[in-house]
Amino acid sequence: MKKPEHIQNLLDQGENSSVEFKRQEVHPDTIYFIRIGSTTRTATQGELMRMFQHAGMFHYDLNPVEKTSIKDLNIPRISSYFQRYNIDIDEEENLETLLKNTDILTPEGNVTIGGLLVFGIHPQKFLMNASVSYAHFTGTDVGGELIDRQVIEGSLDFQIDTTLTVIRHNIKEPSTIEHAKRVTTSKMYPEKVFRELIVNACIHRNYAIHGARIRIRQFADRIEFISPGRLPNTVTIEKLKSGVSYAVNPVILKFMENLRYIDKLGRGIPMVCLEVWKRQNSVQPRSLKKQAKSSR
Repeated sequence: MKKPEHIQNLLDQGENSSVEFKRQEVHPDTIYFIRIGSTTRTATQGELMRMFQHAGMFHYDLNPVEKTSIKDLNIPRISSYFQRYNIDIDEEENLETLLKNTDILTPEGNVTIGGLLVFGIHPQKFLMNASVSYAHFTGTDVGGELIDRQVIEGSLDFQIDTTLTVIRHNIKEPSTIEHAKRVTTSKMYPEKVFRELIVNACIHRNYAIHGARIRIRQFADRIEFISPGRLPNTVTIEKLKSGVSYAVNPVILKFMENLRYIDKLGRGIPMVCLEVWKRQNSVQPRSLKKQAKSSR
């Protein structure tokens, strides 16, 4: 194979320890290659989608979900959503046109990934691992006894609210008995900390990675939030702590902002860090090969 003349560094895909992206111009199409060590091969469609999304060149949540239609949407929920803006969908001449214009449906009539995750009747029927896996262990590693394990499915707002309830039920506030009364011995984190981390994971995960769920692992000394995907090109761990953000899934972000789950002001992660530091603990965001992991 003739060595390509043009080399384009798109991004660190994160699926291999050493990756180099090459582009060879072959009229009329463009062929992309991935170099792993001394081996060069053609990039698969899935790899290209993840690369371009990571580089901000296209948005995966606008993609159509095959074999879906308006019948897979929760119309009462959509009606409630639009009522916030004084839009009565029953008075719309063509509901499908409204849904296409708001990125819930594609121009061809399929449900977008973002539309299905927020307004779908059962998103996991088509997106199997678009869910949250929660596990609570005794001790400080996964070798401990499993106290609780749940897989939380449904629309994104349902996943967020249910996961928050599960965490709340599994966290025990340290206390002791003094003078026949139970007294709290340490101050727990406010609910907004866990809510922010769940919301962040659900909205900013890479949904192009089909084989992985969001994972939340609770131990005796910490709780970890592991989200499939890596940080976008321009975002670093230090920038996250300072409030810099990037819309990996702008359609999902738009819907969840309108539903009042986020405010897009970049206050979430700095707030989490501040609450952790107040308690003289540490927050340890880490960028892994296939996912971004946050723990405390």
